[in-house]
Amino acid sequence: MQIRDLPYSDPGVPDIRSGARFLVWLGRQQLGGQVKSLLWGLLHHLGIAGLPLGIGIAVQAVVERDGGRLALAGGLLVVLGAAIASGDVMLHRTAVTNWITAAARVQQLLSRKTAELGSVLTRRVAAGEVVAVSTGDVEKIGWFVEALSRFAAGAVALVVICVGLTVYQPALGVVVAVGVPVLALAVLPLLPRATRRADVQREKAGKATELASDTVAGLRVLRGIGGEDLFLGRYRAASQEVRKAAVHSARMWALIAAIQVVLPGVLLIVVVAYGARLALDGRITVGELVTVYSAVALTYHPLRNFEEIAMAYSFSRPSAKRAARVLALSRTTTTTAAADGDGGRRATGDLYDPLTGLLAPAGRFTAVVCGDPDVAGRLADRLGGHPAEPGPDHTSVLLGGVPLDELTLDAARTAVLVQDKDPVLLSGTLSELLDVPSSGAVGAVDALAAAHCDDVLDALAQASVDTGGDPMRTRITERGRSLSGGQRQRLALARSLVADPEVLVLDEPTSAVDAHTESRVAEGVRELRKARTTVVLASSPLLLDRADRVVLVHEGQAVAVGTHRELLAGEARYRSVVTRETDEELAAAVGRVGELEALEGESA
Repeated sequence: MQIRDLPYSDPGVPDIRSGARFLVWLGRQQLGGQVKSLLWGLLHHLGIAGLPLGIGIAVQAVVERDGGRLALAGGLLVVLGAAIASGDVMLHRTAVTNWITAAARVQQLLSRKTAELGSVLTRRVAAGEVVAVSTGDVEKIGWFVEALSRFAAGAVALVVICVGLTVYQPALGVVVAVGVPVLALAVLPLLPRATRRADVQREKAGKATELASDTVAGLRVLRGIGGEDLFLGRYRAASQEVRKAAVHSARMWALIAAIQVVLPGVLLIVVVAYGARLALDGRITVGELVTVYSAVALTYHPLRNFEEIAMAYSFSRPSAKRAARVLALSRTTTTTAAADGDGGRRATGDLYDPLTGLLAPAGRFTAVVCGDPDVAGRLADRLGGHPAEPGPDHTSVLLGGVPLDELTLDAARTAVLVQDKDPVLLSGTLSELLDVPSSGAVGAVDALAAAHCDDVLDALAQASVDTGGDPMRTRITERGRSLSGGQRQRLALARSLVADPEVLVLDEPTSAVDAHTESRVAEGVRELRKARTTVVLASSPLLLDRADRVVLVHEGQAVAVGTHRELLAGEARYRSVVTRETDEELAAAVGRVGELEALEGESA
């Protein structure tokens, strides 16, 4: 796989049973690139390992005044230099390719899971953790994949050096063969503590990222209540905790690095002292001593790969664990129809939720009143086929009698579209924003008119400098930050109307607009989707009065159905939510209802 071939047509099905298994799976997917990197790494390391032999031959040739052997040594050094140069260049090239392609694979897997889960993702995983996984964790996982082949090449090179020195000069070679494995494994007792410190650092960094994302998302609210300094202080405290954890972790890695420097130095001193005695006794030549000395000195380079792979694994293991946890999230619990080859069918008809008893008849405008915004959000997710807590007892929402869980993702998304209370506008022109998969029955002009976006179009036209005043060609900034909350909300509503799904579920679609605009938007949505099923979760009387039927959901169950005015007159719990009655007023109203029911019973 080359970088130019990205993205993958299919990133594969990952092994998400654990972080370690996910890393192993990722390594297997990169097997071809790993082999290339290993071979180039061997050429590089073995070229370095061969330098002492050429130097030793050259030194001995000078001592013996042998011009032929000196020329041979020079030629050997030239060949080794070319091997080192080409191996180093290609090793870097293939290793970086492994890094980028592995990171791209993980990002594609995360993007696919995000598209599958939709807004439910941030309900199950903290937003800061999602950001950490998709940015820093992807980098750490790619680092481990990249370092793996270089570590393997370094390990093979060390084995070749030890075996070669033992054959070349047994007296000194045995010392090196015993000392090098000790050097390579000396840091193992320190790795668990270093890993724990790295985990603590990553955890604190994730919390700081989550705090920062929450602060940025609520910056307008914070300014409104004068809370910028308070949250700035909290973020400073969190960042200081991250700094302390990073320093604490760095100290352990500095100790490991120091050991990797000191112990090779000790081995080198031992080899030189012992080799000098052997040379004085005439048991080895000066050239052989120089060869062994140079070989031991050059083992420092491949030994650094042991330290790097330890660091890469320590940092990538928790990252892979977090990525596997996100990838393990599932939208559905059953896929029987899809397994039978019938998952592509198109479901139509009434929308029914067996868990709450909520029924939204086909082609009708149904409003749902919950009272608790969190309950309303979870209900909207359920209606879209995204259960908040899937499990063996999960009951799917039915569309025309067909469980949404038994539809493929594409079929379910085509049938039911959920717009949550905080819709996101991606950067791009207004035309690109409204260019979404749709039935083609609703045009952009009609959708914008139904959402009453006239003022938004005027604002975009005025902001357009190089498009001739065409609002459809005006760029919208990231997340629509240049627009007000109400304008963003109505543009998102227009995008949903253009999609024209079989069932449109709207969660508080007019919470950020004024009463006059809200009334006009409600009427526009009603008219545009006259033959379509529309479910709106809201508590605004202006919107509820436009609905064909209103359902009151109380304590997780649909307890009352009727028009807005009927429920307002005869259902005290509904009235308390819509008119914001106090507990005392509600108790009095319930008492009056009870008295009326008693009187009716007596008269009967």
